[in-house]
Amino acid sequence: MDASKRKTVQYLSEARASEDALVRVLQSQISMTPRGSYRTLLESHLEQTREHSARVADRLRQLGGGSNPVTAFIGMWEDVLGQGLALSKTPFDLLRGASGEEKVLKNAKDACATEALEIATYAAIERLARHVGDDQTAKLAAAIRAEEEQMLEGILRELPKLADAVAGAEVDGNSSYELRTTGAGEAVGEVVEATKRTARKTSATTKRTARQARKVPGVAQVEGQVKGAVAAEDDLAIANYDSLTVDEINGRLSSLSQIDLAKIDSYERRHQDRTTILGRVSTLRGSEPWPGYDELTVSELETALAEGDDELVDRTRTYERAHKNRAGVMKATERETTNA
Repeated sequence: MDASKRKTVQYLSEARASEDALVRVLQSQISMTPRGSYRTLLESHLEQTREHSARVADRLRQLGGGSNPVTAFIGMWEDVLGQGLALSKTPFDLLRGASGEEKVLKNAKDACATEALEIATYAAIERLARHVGDDQTAKLAAAIRAEEEQMLEGILRELPKLADAVAGAEVDGNSSYELRTTGAGEAVGEVVEATKRTARKTSATTKRTARQARKVPGVAQVEGQVKGAVAAEDDLAIANYDSLTVDEINGRLSSLSQIDLAKIDSYERRHQDRTTILGRVSTLRGSEPWPGYDELTVSELETALAEGDDELVDRTRTYERAHKNRAGVMKATERETTNA
């Protein structure tokens, strides 16, 4: 495979991974969105996203993408990063915001950032494909980009109504959000079981894909950077961020995930741009032991470590010590080292 085709295959593989992960995120958001025009929009885009993944997969097969190292990473991306992010995000989304209306509005803001990233991805693919004379891939990317742009426009049209619903619920006291009508209550139970399944898949894939995963750019950081570019203060993982001192913020950074660190970095650069905070964030940002690590619980990490090799255990110990430094994870790395 020549260099031009290899690069096209890489970008298409990354796009397909993004589409597959988005399917799970959309499913979780739909489960907590009341019936109405916005939920209908999400449901329509869910089917469209599945179609996008299938179309990109077809093009990858035509280009012989199965032999590309990045393509081999897609399976682990879907299981570890895609499912892990979506499944762990669902219970978090159920808690974010003071009201159901605010949960939906925050999800919609996240969806805007996601669509912007999708649009940029396909715009880049289209440009690259045209440069190397791959008209078929260029046409595919342009068509999908146009549909992502329509989705972003649709979300933006819904935002005023979602914001009005938040005002009605939290200012006027007229809530319109019924948990029973969204399926969110049932979703919590489903997430618990699905997360257990994800932990089992994670342990099986970690050893096989760890070395290749390190060669792929950190998607968690990209997601955080994009979200941080549009984030408000209450979207950050550190509460009351703008009112805290530099020392107070720096003291809380080590407990954050790579996504949240990237959000802080982007948010801080847009606002006060304090070098001390940005420097501390920079020292903490880096590759997770494997993609999706920050989204897993201690018990899930223990399961994965039990199936990992010595190199994985060493990376986990180093990363964990510099970040959350959770006793359960550190004990698991010591136990696996002893048993090796």
